[in-house]
Amino acid sequence: MNPSTRNVRRTLLGVMLAMLLSMLDNNIVGTATPTIVRDLGGLEHISWVVTAYTLATAVSTPVWGKLGDLYRRKHVFLASIALFLLSSLFAGAAHSMTQLIEFRALQGIGAGGLAAGGFALIGVLVPPRERGRYQGMTASVMALGVVGGPLVGGLVTGHLGWRWAFYVNLPLGIVALAWVQLTLRLPEQAPKARPRIDWAGIAVLATATGAAVLAATWAGTTYAWTSWRILALGAVAVLGTVVFVTVERRVSEPVLPPRVFTGHRNFPLGIGLLAAVGVVMFGSALYLPLFQQSVQGATATSSGLLLLPMMIPVVIASNLAGKVMSRTGRYKVFPVFGTLLLTAGTLALATMGTGTSRLLAGCWMALVGLGLGFTMQMATTLAQNSVELRDMGAAMAATNLFRTLGGSLGVAVFGSLFTRAVPATATGEAYRHAVATGTRHIFAATAGVCAVAFVLALLVREVPLRGGPGGTARKNQPVTRLATESPADR
Repeated sequence: MNPSTRNVRRTLLGVMLAMLLSMLDNNIVGTATPTIVRDLGGLEHISWVVTAYTLATAVSTPVWGKLGDLYRRKHVFLASIALFLLSSLFAGAAHSMTQLIEFRALQGIGAGGLAAGGFALIGVLVPPRERGRYQGMTASVMALGVVGGPLVGGLVTGHLGWRWAFYVNLPLGIVALAWVQLTLRLPEQAPKARPRIDWAGIAVLATATGAAVLAATWAGTTYAWTSWRILALGAVAVLGTVVFVTVERRVSEPVLPPRVFTGHRNFPLGIGLLAAVGVVMFGSALYLPLFQQSVQGATATSSGLLLLPMMIPVVIASNLAGKVMSRTGRYKVFPVFGTLLLTAGTLALATMGTGTSRLLAGCWMALVGLGLGFTMQMATTLAQNSVELRDMGAAMAATNLFRTLGGSLGVAVFGSLFTRAVPATATGEAYRHAVATGTRHIFAATAGVCAVAFVLALLVREVPLRGGPGGTARKNQPVTRLATESPADR
């Protein structure tokens, strides 16, 4: 490993430690929820502990991304870490459910900056052609967040109390804050003479995104899909999106520049792939452990370990795909093959029943994990290679936003399918059969989403990656238009 690679890995480790905070947090807090209710009360508001965080993250992500593009990325990223840590401290000290929800919303705002800033920094530090060398790090962090969250949450809550579900963020966050401050060195950004904040765009985007997330969270569970509340939220989301597009075309510094979406067709295709990944990740993380516990008799205390058959292949496939991409410059084959594996794996999961063994279910989960590994990081690289560095923050914010929205909408549909299959009165063997039926419906729907993603992957245009032969002459300098492309290829 040459010194340059060592330095990049050392710097990226600090960035990824910060990103791990937000990945771990929701899983840790989810495990602590029953204890929180017993201490603070407010059972009727408990869903807002998660909803406030998710909503604030989705709404704030594009804002953080644009701030990083306008000002110094490092300082903006450090500010998001500091906000996340401060709100974690306040959440741990909350004395009522209302206070806890308010501080969870603040946490969510900080988490939006961790996600947008983290991926933007990776995009700036490492040119796409070289990014394959580091994909294993990113995949490992994501796997650790999914698997480690419930384990840490159960351990901390059981021995130290629920408040430590929030305080546990502090030591890791302080290390990340110091690490980023000491090791992160970025090329000087050309400062805007007088940056203009797109307040109108931010307000409209926050309204549209908030309505979409709330509709996705409540539909089919809190309220019926056809209730006036869900229909009104859907209308606000659609109307807000139309107004947002109109506003962004008229302002000088749009929070989500239209050129990001129209510069090259690979960017919206990458976003579509990541939205499908969000559907698979959210659905699998929620319903596979439920199936394993309710149908196959696994214990709830090992809920984090139940996803290992899926998460280990994610890391392996990401590493393999990254190494091949860095060596050859070829990448289209991976999302194509990955979405094909995702479709096959989710179709296999849709066949599970009460007689399915844990070994067989683990094999199908491994198939899904391989598909995620080949698709997830490549889709991000695809998006990063399609935009200019000046828009990297906004672009990465958009990818995270659509992945969150895809996952949220998917879970809303899954919740309706599962509720229809599992009557509230079902008990015993009838309940086991109902959960198996609901799980089959969920993964059949997921397979349909993955099939659409496969079509999107086929439409990807394989253009030279920046930082390698056939790319740009200078590393990290983007190309908006490639000489080998015709207008029809963009």
